[in-house]
Amino acid sequence: MQTYHIPVMTKEVIHYLDCKPGKIYADCTLGGSGHAMAICEKIKPDGLLIGIDQDKDAIENAKNVLKPHLSNIRLFHGNFVHLSDFLSESGISKVDGILLDLGLSLHQIDSSGRGFSFRREEPLDMRMDTESDTTAEDLVNELDETSLEKLFKDYGEERWARNIARNVAKARKTARIGTSAHLSEIVCSSIPRKAQSKQKIHPATRVFMALRIAVNRELEMLSLFMENVSELLNPEGRLCVLTFHSLEDRIVKRKIKEMEKECVCPPGFPKCVCNKTRLFRILNKKALRPGTEEIIANPMARSTKLRAAERRSRIISN
Repeated sequence: MQTYHIPVMTKEVIHYLDCKPGKIYADCTLGGSGHAMAICEKIKPDGLLIGIDQDKDAIENAKNVLKPHLSNIRLFHGNFVHLSDFLSESGISKVDGILLDLGLSLHQIDSSGRGFSFRREEPLDMRMDTESDTTAEDLVNELDETSLEKLFKDYGEERWARNIARNVAKARKTARIGTSAHLSEIVCSSIPRKAQSKQKIHPATRVFMALRIAVNRELEMLSLFMENVSELLNPEGRLCVLTFHSLEDRIVKRKIKEMEKECVCPPGFPKCVCNKTRLFRILNKKALRPGTEEIIANPMARSTKLRAAERRSRIISN
């Protein structure tokens, strides 16, 4: 049987979540359930894991992988931004730890058939939740050239965004762009060979990432989640986030730092008037990276950054 996914930095995740028997944790991005299994082993016999994923394939996989721990889990199909609703359905208001793993699963890339990979001939879909409306094919064929350029530049940080957008707009006049291989071919033809030779990644990597982010509204959902995450953690509850590119890491880093501050008044103010309270304690000032051995064993781990924070046991006001 093909491996569904290889979890990243599992030891570090379990350490920073501080998993203990009887506690309640939320794995908001189940993926292949590798992290979920490790959590379940630590919280048995009477702990509880709330497992969430917007990909139905991941939920079905979790039912099989987590069979030994069915009495300790509650599974929900949906986006992590709805965690509070799923907790309410479970009769819970707060948890002792929350995990977000924002990477693609190996299954989504290799076996989902949804066009996540630029190396395959698949429908240009890229939806993690197949019940959502917009596909990558819709964006590629319906956005105007200027909007495509902005998308590739803002979400993919693609240097050749203008060339690629121009060639996409030109190609779709002849025939609708409907497969991942077709799009990859257009992207590769839009980037000079000399520039391609200097890249360490496939030429289509950034464009495919940008489309995936846009289709699944990834940055928007992450920002919304981070705005309210402190309200879902018990005192001394832990937040652990695994990011895989600079855009999402920036959101996590900025919000955690903001929640660690006691006061956000300008330095010249003689007295605090913002009434800001310190909500979090950052557990690792610098993002952790996977070790060399893990990257060799699992190349998908190479860009991972782990950030962790703890909900303060006592909220201190100014």
